[in-house]
Amino acid sequence: MNDHQNQLSRRKIIKFMVLGATVPLINSLVGQAQAAKASKEAMQYRDKPNGQEKCSNCMQFVPGETAEASGECKVVEGSISPQGWCIAYAKKS
Repeated sequence: MNDHQNQLSRRKIIKFMVLGATVPLINSLVGQAQAAKASKEAMQYRDKPNGQEKCSNCMQFVPGETAEASGECKVVEGSISPQGWCIAYAKKS
């Protein structure tokens, strides 16, 4: 191997080391952002729809295993009924 090939190898190793050190940091920050959800009380959550507005047709809703099963919300903490509603409601487009 000549000197030019050795330099490229060292550069690649350094780049991989830097990338490897930043990935866990980014994962940690993403996990903290996802954990910051509002309480049901703060979002005025209820288990009944508001007219045609209900969690099952909200873009924030993450469905459960079946259509009738409780799911999760990207905004509100805890178990969410597909028939529920809160002030974070945003109709799916």
